[in-house]
Amino acid sequence: MIDGSGVDPVVDAYAHAIVTAASAENSLERVEDELFRFARAVQGNTELRERLGDDGTGIATRLEIIDELLPGAHAQTTAAAGYVVQAGRLRQLVDIADAVVAIAAAQRSQAVAVVRSAVALDADQRQRLTAALEEATGKQVSVKVVVDPQVVGGLVVTMGDNVIDGSVARRLAELRVALTGA
Repeated sequence: MIDGSGVDPVVDAYAHAIVTAASAENSLERVEDELFRFARAVQGNTELRERLGDDGTGIATRLEIIDELLPGAHAQTTAAAGYVVQAGRLRQLVDIADAVVAIAAAQRSQAVAVVRSAVALDADQRQRLTAALEEATGKQVSVKVVVDPQVVGGLVVTMGDNVIDGSVARRLAELRVALTGA
């Protein structure tokens, strides 16, 4: 159920609890990044989603799976992922992770840019992209990268309601329309 503000109060409550716990440990930036990447990994893997969401899989086994998927992650990240899975909120994991990112960025007075790329971006590419987005928007920007092979090449950047699609897939679709007239 979504309230009048457009925000699901359950997602908001989970996100605020995660932000509060991570902030208390001075690990919010790391936890938000790790949880964002974990949520996208679960979202992109049907078998993993089914295994973590299967009521027939015991809680202990689900927590072991999370531990295996998050080696070297901050303890608060593992706890947050376990918290969401144990509560039966796996279907809302991406929304919760996105809300954590949004709350954390707002606390830092930053905008969030979700960048879809066919390949992972290295530190230099991320830094240049962040600088370009900050210059274009006049805001500090927190960049979150999602590896999406469907992009083929280039980038798709989403900031709020704005989408900048510089992907090869989009250019190929435009070319197809130009050549076929449909």
